[in-house]
Amino acid sequence: MSGAVTTQDPRKPGRHRDSVLVHLPFAAVLALVAFGMLRIAMYHWREGAVLIGGALLVAAVLRAALSHERTGLLAIRTRTVDVLSYAGLGLLILFTALTITGGPLR
Repeated sequence: MSGAVTTQDPRKPGRHRDSVLVHLPFAAVLALVAFGMLRIAMYHWREGAVLIGGALLVAAVLRAALSHERTGLLAIRTRTVDVLSYAGLGLLILFTALTITGGPLR
């Protein structure tokens, strides 16, 4: 049969490990965001916002550096759109967090 399609056996030991490793970049970004939210909940909103903005910049770098097969849940649209979106929103959050002065949430 020349038209037969071969597939990998899902029970092979390396397949599950690879599927978990693909999501590590997203897990790292999510951990940074969770830590930022924790800082915000502890009334350190500026530090939390900086962590969240930094997490988005990390997501932009990871999306730009990793291949499409290794980005996991960081890949939403095309690479260019993802990198520009993550970087733009991250820079906007950083700019806002670093330029607001005074007020009750110093």
